[in-house]
Amino acid sequence: MKRYVALLRGINVGGKNKLVMTELKKEMTILGFTEVVTYLNSGNLIFSSDLEDKKTISTMISNGIKHSFQLDIPVYIALQEDLRELLEHTPDWWDNGNKDIYDNLIFILPPLFSKKLYEELGEPNAAYEKVFSYKETIFWSFIRKEHQKTNWWSRTARSNVKDSITIRTANTVKKIATL
Repeated sequence: MKRYVALLRGINVGGKNKLVMTELKKEMTILGFTEVVTYLNSGNLIFSSDLEDKKTISTMISNGIKHSFQLDIPVYIALQEDLRELLEHTPDWWDNGNKDIYDNLIFILPPLFSKKLYEELGEPNAAYEKVFSYKETIFWSFIRKEHQKTNWWSRTARSNVKDSITIRTANTVKKIATL
């Protein structure tokens, strides 16, 4: 049995796509997943399954949410051990304790890939933000007070690829890697 992380895109953001985590947890058990844990109220699921194919798992969860909650939600799936391995490759500047910096990890949902995301968002503004790609994820940090001066802040929310990415803070990623 393997431990997985599911990241649901756009759950409970700004009053849209409202989904109660206890109800989502019940749906996950109905779908046959075990040891289901949710983290925060933003679509972070950790669970166990004998299934091996991440695309199959993503489709099952997405279809279950559509059927039970009438929401069309993109779902990113990763093995929890792969998430821990990802955190072993963080750049030195990411999550270094500087509270003036906002550290995030951008997860790219297939079939999008990082090169296309870069093409869509353009170059980061080096004066205010940093990015580093690793295995179709992107470590992204920016100066909190200057977020509106970054190139990626508004573009991640308004670009043609916005529905193909989901973003989590460094603290969230570190927590779900251990649950």
